[in-house]
Amino acid sequence: MKTLIASLLGAAVLSASLTAQAQLPPEDQIKFRQAGYSFMSWNMGKIKAMAIDEAVEYDQQQILAAANAINGIAQSGMGALFGPGTEADVGDQATRVDPALFDNFPEVAELSKDFVAASDNLVEQAENGEQSDVRAAFAELGKSCKACHDKYRMD
Repeated sequence: MKTLIASLLGAAVLSASLTAQAQLPPEDQIKFRQAGYSFMSWNMGKIKAMAIDEAVEYDQQQILAAANAINGIAQSGMGALFGPGTEADVGDQATRVDPALFDNFPEVAELSKDFVAASDNLVEQAENGEQSDVRAAFAELGKSCKACHDKYRMD
């Protein structure tokens, strides 16, 4: 059953990505995906400061808001922003994506699925409010980011 759901989800993401690719030039696809990742990074930094480093007072509502922002982007269909012509710099938009990503969409879809699951869990743990559970969920989210970065992000 999980395989069927994953296959259907993959088909829906591919369909959505083809529609979005037709609407956005490659330069804009790169710009928008980078904006999404930057926004996620900013929100991850807020969680890290409160739940991990404890440099800022722990605030469950702020943690939850940041987790929801990350989750919203994770589920937004950003795969649509990796269309043809976005595997290299375009115009003023530089990219660090490894062109190998474009030859490995099935694996990338699995990595993406893992990231969405980790962001779902982060929201669940943020709702729960237990700092130790948020820490563990945040660590899993970081692992899912790293799994993709290690394979498909150039320095």
